[in-house]
Amino acid sequence: MHSIAHFLDESGTISPERNWRQCCVARVRTGFIKRKHLNEPMLTAKTGTTVSSLVTVVLLSRVQVIQTPRIVRNKHTTDQKSEILTMNIQKAKEEALWGMFIADALAMPVHWYYNPDDIKDGYGGWLTGYREPEKNHPSSILTLSAVDGSGRSGWGSKTKPVIGHVILHNKLKYWTSRDQSVHYHQGMKAGDSTLNSLTALECLKTMSRVDPNSIMPSRDLRGLVLEDYVKFMTTPGTHNDTYAESFHRSFFKDWVLENQPPKTAEDLLVWTENRFKSKSGHSDSQLIVIGALVPAVPWVVHYADKPEDDCVKATIDIIKLTHPEESMIPYIEIYARLLHRVLNGKDLTEEVKNFIGHKKLGGSPKRKIVETLVEKAKEYPFGSEKRLQIYQMATGRLGSACYIEGALSSMMFLALEFADHPNEGLLANANCGGENCHRGAALGALLGASASWKGKQISDKYKEHLGSAKPQLVQILDAMQSKM
Repeated sequence: MHSIAHFLDESGTISPERNWRQCCVARVRTGFIKRKHLNEPMLTAKTGTTVSSLVTVVLLSRVQVIQTPRIVRNKHTTDQKSEILTMNIQKAKEEALWGMFIADALAMPVHWYYNPDDIKDGYGGWLTGYREPEKNHPSSILTLSAVDGSGRSGWGSKTKPVIGHVILHNKLKYWTSRDQSVHYHQGMKAGDSTLNSLTALECLKTMSRVDPNSIMPSRDLRGLVLEDYVKFMTTPGTHNDTYAESFHRSFFKDWVLENQPPKTAEDLLVWTENRFKSKSGHSDSQLIVIGALVPAVPWVVHYADKPEDDCVKATIDIIKLTHPEESMIPYIEIYARLLHRVLNGKDLTEEVKNFIGHKKLGGSPKRKIVETLVEKAKEYPFGSEKRLQIYQMATGRLGSACYIEGALSSMMFLALEFADHPNEGLLANANCGGENCHRGAALGALLGASASWKGKQISDKYKEHLGSAKPQLVQILDAMQSKM
């Protein structure tokens, strides 16, 4: 029989050479060995001899027992928190999409009203909800727009048109009319969505059908979205808008010039990727516009659950194929990062303040201008006509046209002003005129997502009376909810 000292060092603790005993003691403490077993003989690891229960008791009395707290991971609590986060992001996605479509539809009748007073005069007061567009537009240049590509062409003879033959079937007559006041969205009904929002809706439908869980390789998804885009745009009767902005016209001008215009997902991927490369160095200012943010929204929403960088890359990769303009990429990145963060619960006001000073938007001088305009608005009561006039002045100064730097700056000003008042913000955007449909769609997505995290939502009255986009949007949202 070994002496007790054989198992203990001079400090009275277990010697490293006797690890079998240390293991035994640890197992007693944690309950793996019942205490009644301490009276049973045990074998030494080295000799196989029996150690009496007396030795065991003395040994245990000499060993310093350290009470080590056990870390208990409550899997139920962790899973519950994860589920709540997922549900919150899902709700933010839904409100972002409602915000996008509603803002666009509210602004539709006064799209490109560059003199805001024309809104009040033409509609008997400022807009308070959805309206049908007036037949005549006070500042229309529709008949100056090229029917065979991007930009302007002037009145007179037109080259081989894309409008009326490839896209916008039966709408060419409005583009070639001698009436220089033709409304861009004539014939549409109150609450209807403009073409950019409708193509975004088609994108959402494709995503819901082929990639509901956001697991498909993003390139494959791009191909399928492009395939459905071409089918939607080239099929008569898919929508009732009169206007298509330059990127649509440029896309189909190049598309129809091919001997065999690509129609399948893979063929369109190859064609659009090569098109982007071939356009490099040949800038088209008509493509560097805020309208590009509208088809970007579905991609940010689709990948909101993914890491920010992955979401941003996927969004840039698709917009490059419809807007082959390298100078657009930084602006797409700014907006995609901003919307992704707000969808994931970041504070809209703080995030806009972070981005408004971006060098692409004018740096710190632009931040100071926006902050000054926000403070100027506070001099008048919220909801007053005087304060609305400050908004109109601010968007006019920052940029009320479509060009991206100014339009994005105006959108961020409105986001700051209405971060806590989403429904008022959607109307104010419409009543500011200018490029209010596409600016509004981008703004509406932000305001909707932000409202959701604050326990608010876009007004039910706007949701109820949304027009052409509503039936399919509701189906998409129901499908998103069903996978939860």
